[in-house]
Amino acid sequence: MLDTASEETLLQFPCDFPVKVMGKNVEGFAQTIADIVVAHAPDFDSATVEMRTSKENRYLSLTVTVHATSKAQLDALYRALTAHPMVSMVL
Repeated sequence: MLDTASEETLLQFPCDFPVKVMGKNVEGFAQTIADIVVAHAPDFDSATVEMRTSKENRYLSLTVTVHATSKAQLDALYRALTAHPMVSMVL
């Protein structure tokens, strides 16, 4: 029996999909995240990354918008981001 529930999505592909990635504000964080995103979305333009620091400048929030072509692509990107030790949270 196929598990169709895991393949269901309300998104229509292709679409532009924002992903927010948060981690400690350390050197190399933004470049590392951009490298992971490019590995899953080769057409990603790192110049479009939106950055915001926390009030006390300890954390950095990045919003990356990818041109998603499938649910599988987004799932793989999410898994790669959440598995990285520099990443605290992905939304």
